[in-house]
Amino acid sequence: MDLSFLKKLLNRTEGRSALIPLYKAIIAEARQPFWYAQGKAPDTLDGRFDMVAAITSLTLLRFEQLGEAGKHPSVMLTEIFVDDMEGQLREDGVGDVTVGKHIGRMMAALGGRIAAYRAGLAAGGDLSQALVRNIWRGEAPAADGLALVESRIRAIAAGLDACSLDDLIVGKLSA
Repeated sequence: MDLSFLKKLLNRTEGRSALIPLYKAIIAEARQPFWYAQGKAPDTLDGRFDMVAAITSLTLLRFEQLGEAGKHPSVMLTEIFVDDMEGQLREDGVGDVTVGKHIGRMMAALGGRIAAYRAGLAAGGDLSQALVRNIWRGEAPAADGLALVESRIRAIAAGLDACSLDDLIVGKLSA
């Protein structure tokens, strides 16, 4: 009897705890007062989710660039994100019946942000438009706030691009 399927299923979370420092670094960056004070990102529950999703998206894009080596860490980071969001929802009083629907919407939002930031950061892409849509939910902030956030997002993306897989896993967001 081939037990490899069962072994894979049981080891599904292998390496997940190694990515906790990375997720903590993502959360720490997303909580920086800069985003909300100077960048004028909404300092609300949704606004904080948007910042966590933005930094997580940039990190997942870096894993994508790493090809095969980045696949497993990408899955593990996404699962950590889902667990954290589920915990936040439950802490806010969302019940078992609807938590799955909320998580589904959050995952769709994360996927949309990954696509938007991928396109926005590509040569000729419009990162400003992606940021307005995903951080300010379509209502453009003052030009100086948008410029500051765009500059910082580009710097984080460049820092992530310079990181090795090993650096990322230990929580470095820049080389």
